[in-house]
Amino acid sequence: MTEKLLFTGKTHIAGGRDGYARSSDGMLDIKLPQPHPAAENLFGAAWSACYIGAIELAASQRKVTLPAGPEVDAEITLNADNGSFFL
Repeated sequence: MTEKLLFTGKTHIAGGRDGYARSSDGMLDIKLPQPHPAAENLFGAAWSACYIGAIELAASQRKVTLPAGPEVDAEITLNADNGSFFL
């Protein structure tokens, strides 16, 4: 199999009370003051978009017709345990 680079996402993130996230292509520019539940929302959106893409690819390879405009509901939970954080 030959690897082919499809896209590289580049972002700059700043933490703290005036935190933000900006992508190099300008598609993302969001304030992320701490605490920032927007980060979990962004993770859920990114994961869901990749998941839908994978389902569409697998369906096309197997010649399965999907309904137009598949949708996904995602829930990402930030947890803490003894000073450690996990999703």
